[in-house]
Amino acid sequence: MTSALSRLPDLGVGVGWRPEIAGVVADLPDLRFCEVVAEGIHTHVPLSGPLATLRERGVTVVPHGVRLSLGGAEPVAPERVRHLAECAALLDAPLVSEHIAFVRAGDLEAGHLLPVPRTRAAVDALAANYARTRDGLGDVPLALEPIAALFDWPDDEYDEADFLTAVLDRTGALLLLDVANVYANAQNRGQDPIALLDRLPLDRVAYVHVAGGREAEGLYHDTHTDPVPQPVLDLVTALAERATPAGWLLERDGDYPPAEVLRGELAAITGAVAAGTRAAGVR
Repeated sequence: MTSALSRLPDLGVGVGWRPEIAGVVADLPDLRFCEVVAEGIHTHVPLSGPLATLRERGVTVVPHGVRLSLGGAEPVAPERVRHLAECAALLDAPLVSEHIAFVRAGDLEAGHLLPVPRTRAAVDALAANYARTRDGLGDVPLALEPIAALFDWPDDEYDEADFLTAVLDRTGALLLLDVANVYANAQNRGQDPIALLDRLPLDRVAYVHVAGGREAEGLYHDTHTDPVPQPVLDLVTALAERATPAGWLLERDGDYPPAEVLRGELAAITGAVAAGTRAAGVR
């Protein structure tokens, strides 16, 4: 695990690549990395178009899976693992990522990322599916992302921090930490986000997601369609005081703002990281 982290390049502050903002992303002059939804990549043809141009510029592109269903009771589908491996090879990616979640049960597709019960049985299922996926990926590291959840299962045996630690200890996986999810989960459980952050295995963080959300009907929703709120930027600073992830990535999945607004959000993340790094250096 430590060697996998040490091999990651310095990625800086990046953005989730989406076709709708391809032109904006292409015009970012100092971009060092972006992330692309793995299921949207066609691996049976050579890389072309905007993503190929980014790779020619030396921009690192990380495939981010959303359909493996690592937390499901069934084994992950070999063809989905194979596709993720092909994405990594096509993009020459230093790592890939997926979610600690399930999206299907039997023949039923949820259409959403659903939280797994925080139980010992779920740790076993996740570890088995992680091992199957790693076998298919070869030497490419796999980072796991905990999701934002609007509910908890009634028979949970762990709290969020202990469950995540148990999963990472069993698998040896890297961590993709979404600070917006940390904020959402803490808010919706009436907890302190910083206290939750301090209980997470921050020494395993490969890179970080940052996203916007909104309050609705008494809950904070991780929408990816709203501006990044100040409390999430404060968590970016707090994390940068405590850890040195390889990269920080802005996620936006709809209601795309004008280019100057997107660039402003990237600048705000850069400033929040710098503030945390300075604070860590003063200690």
